[in-house]
Amino acid sequence: MSAKGLAAGAAIGLAAIASAASAQQQDGAPPMEVGTIELHRQQVPRVVTLPGRAVAYQSVDVRPRVDGVVEEILYKPGQPLSVGDPLFRIDDASYRAQVASDAAALATAEANLPVAQSDYSRAQQLAGRGYTEAEVESARAALAEAEATLDAANAALDYSRTQLGWTTISSPIEGRPDVAAVSVGDLVTAGQADALTTIVQSDPIYVDMLEASARMISVRQQIEAGELTMSSDLAATLTLENGSIYRGTGTLVSPGTTVSTTTGTFTLRFSFDNPHNVILPGMFLRGDITIGTTDAFLVPQRAATRNSSGQLTAYLAGGDGQSHQVTLEDEGSYGNAWIVSEGLGEGDLLIVDGLRAMADGQAVRPVPVEIDGDGVTRDLADGAGD
Repeated sequence: MSAKGLAAGAAIGLAAIASAASAQQQDGAPPMEVGTIELHRQQVPRVVTLPGRAVAYQSVDVRPRVDGVVEEILYKPGQPLSVGDPLFRIDDASYRAQVASDAAALATAEANLPVAQSDYSRAQQLAGRGYTEAEVESARAALAEAEATLDAANAALDYSRTQLGWTTISSPIEGRPDVAAVSVGDLVTAGQADALTTIVQSDPIYVDMLEASARMISVRQQIEAGELTMSSDLAATLTLENGSIYRGTGTLVSPGTTVSTTTGTFTLRFSFDNPHNVILPGMFLRGDITIGTTDAFLVPQRAATRNSSGQLTAYLAGGDGQSHQVTLEDEGSYGNAWIVSEGLGEGDLLIVDGLRAMADGQAVRPVPVEIDGDGVTRDLADGAGD
């Protein structure tokens, strides 16, 4: 063999030896160290998040019940009102005159009644002795007419006094009034279409939340199957439009009785205390309702991903020293964790870090860790962060 051939053979031999050495070194690589948490079934609150809108507890459009000119506006917009507080005063001159006229008519009727009674009594006593039967009946009719006239005068006076009282328009509810829609000197009419002002009571305040009827059916099925334990009282918390959490818990007022044919939703009405009027009618909100508890696993959201078909997947550290990818069935979320009902077993070790380089069947060495409130994993052995 030539020198050139010997050199080529030596090169091939060295390459084979280097490749074998590299493969040996790779086979002997230590397993990947991963942080794990041990999973246990627990009673997890089942919380649903729904869109909502604030509705006034009471709202009244104030309109006049008599005609007249507005003489005075007696309230300040935005200031709290009690029932009966005066709002507007209407010119009452004509109504006071009507009361005086009706009072005079009543006095006349009261004076005429004893005369009619006396005439009828005399006619009864002298019937057949100077009074014919027709005259007796005429006296009876006159007495009945006098009594009716007195009743009518009483009614007329009561109504005219009532109308006089309507010239001062008072608040029918507690609440806060809007700016007056009229000015002093404006002519208003009884029962007009335009309101003089609007009074809104917003403490407490209602919040109407929309829930899909399909989810209601699913929840009922889970209750019947024993998978969900219903709460005795539904409680709700609110998130305001700026993302802040509203202090206070709402109570259910009405569970809804019909489903919208256009949206497929029904309305849940909750009542919230609103002493500082933080929530105003018409405001859009987000409600979190705790409907019950379910027996499930809590899987940190950082430790699970969704595949292309939308299924939730995670990695477990198996007893064989390898990682195993599993498909999970979730029932929504609680806090920063998925509520998992299927796909896990009691005591499974869930891999929570090193997931970017993780593959199914990879050699791993589990290290017990915990996840703090900031989502940082800490080694249980020495408390160091990952």
